[in-house]
Amino acid sequence: MDEAGTLTRADLAEALHREVGLSRADSAKLVEQILECMCGALSRGENVKISGFGTFVLRDKGERIGRNPKTGVEVPIAPRRVLTFRASQTMRDRIVAAG
Repeated sequence: MDEAGTLTRADLAEALHREVGLSRADSAKLVEQILECMCGALSRGENVKISGFGTFVLRDKGERIGRNPKTGVEVPIAPRRVLTFRASQTMRDRIVAAG
């Protein structure tokens, strides 16, 4: 992980290289293939569940009225599909234990 505390694709590939022993190129390719598979499933409208980690869920949000905070003018917000993540109980427990 970099100094800002963000886990990147390169960090995942490096971890695969160290832990599994794959070459750096193969590790990077595997990370890309996993992410591509997840993106493909989400773009087809499927949810992605990774046991012990969490679930990426697509939700349809209906049209609603919003307000411009600067002017106070009401503005309609168009319906859209959003991606949410729900951590598994195992992941929640690990986060709480880490403090």
